[in-house]
Amino acid sequence: MGTGKRGLLAAAVTVVCAVTVLGAPGTAFASPSPTPSPSTSSTTPPLPSTASNKDLETVRTKLEALYHDAAVATDAYNAAEEAAKKQSAEIVELAKKIVAGQEKLDDLKDRAGAAARAQYRTGGLPDEAQLMLTDDPSEFLDGAGRVLQGQRATKGLIGELSRTQQDLEQYSKDASTQWQKLEAGRKTKAAAQKKIEKQIAAAEKLESQLEKKEKERLEQLEAQVALEAQTAWLDTGVLDEIDSAASVQGKKAVQFATAQIGKPYVWGAEGPDSFDCSGLTSEAWRSAGQVIPRTSQEQWKQLPHIAVEDMRPGDLIIYFDDASHVALYVGDGAIIHAPRPGRTVTLAGAGSMPILGVVRPDA
Repeated sequence: MGTGKRGLLAAAVTVVCAVTVLGAPGTAFASPSPTPSPSTSSTTPPLPSTASNKDLETVRTKLEALYHDAAVATDAYNAAEEAAKKQSAEIVELAKKIVAGQEKLDDLKDRAGAAARAQYRTGGLPDEAQLMLTDDPSEFLDGAGRVLQGQRATKGLIGELSRTQQDLEQYSKDASTQWQKLEAGRKTKAAAQKKIEKQIAAAEKLESQLEKKEKERLEQLEAQVALEAQTAWLDTGVLDEIDSAASVQGKKAVQFATAQIGKPYVWGAEGPDSFDCSGLTSEAWRSAGQVIPRTSQEQWKQLPHIAVEDMRPGDLIIYFDDASHVALYVGDGAIIHAPRPGRTVTLAGAGSMPILGVVRPDA
C-alpha cells in the first residue's frame, strides 16, 4: 500500500480515536503508563463539588485500576467456567462408561453362574473327572476337546470379569477426581465473581459522584489519553511495516466483529447480545470455523505468536503485561474490541493500550 494512502488511513483512525471514548478492561482508556496494581483499594474519598483537572485525572487513574482488577477477575471467572464445562462433560462420559461397564459385569456374572449351574447338573464333577469315566474312545477324544475349550472359556471369562471390575473402579476414581475439580472450580468462579462485582460497584460509585459536565470532561480526558497513546504508536512508523492481507477465515472473523459494534460489554458474556473482550474474539473466530481458547490469557499462551509488523486483519492483539485484554485487529492501525463495563463494542486505535503481543488463530 502506498505511503500516501496509508497516511490517510492512519489519519482517519486517529480522528476516530479522537472522537470516540475508548476503553479496555482494567484501563478503559489505556495510557502508556504501567499496568495498574491489582491490589488497588476500592475505598475512594468523595470528590469536591467541582472537580479540577487533577481530580479528574485521579478519577481516571482510579477507574483504570478498578476495571483492570475486574478484567483480571473476569479472565479467572471465564477460565473456571470453561473448566467446569469440560469437567461436567467428562463426568457425563464417565457415567456412561460406568453404566455400560456395570451392565457388562452383570452379564459376565450371569454367564459364570450359568456355568456353575451346568456343572451342578452333571453331578458336581469337573469335566476332567467325567472324561476319565468314559470307555468310548471317540467320546473320550471329543470330551478332551471340550475340556480344553471349557478351560480356555473359563480362563477368558475370569479374566474379563477381572478387567471389567478394574475398569469400573478406575471410572469411579476418575469421576470422583472430576467432581473434586468441579467443586474447586465452583469456588474459584464464585470468588472471581465476587471480586468482579466488587470492583465494578466501586467504579460505578466513583463515577456516580461526578456531575454531568464532569463526566463529559472525564470522557474527553479518557479519549485524549487514548489518542496520545495511539499517536505515539503510529509515530514509531509501525504502520508502514504492516501491509499483510487477511486470510479467508480472518475476513470472516472481522465481519463478525464489525457486526457486533454497539453491543454492550458484559463480563462473562459470549453473545449474541453482549460480550466481554475475549468473548468477542473467541466468538468471532468460532464464526470463521476456528475454535480458540475462551480467555485472553489462554489465547496468549496457546495461539502462535506473530510479530507486530507482520500482523494482518483477523489477528488478535493481546494487551497489558498480564494479558488481561484482547482485541481483533481489523487493519490500518485499528481494532474492534469490547472495552469494559459501561462501554460497548467499538472501533479503536490498535496502539491506544500497551501491546503485549499478537497471536494468530489460523497460523
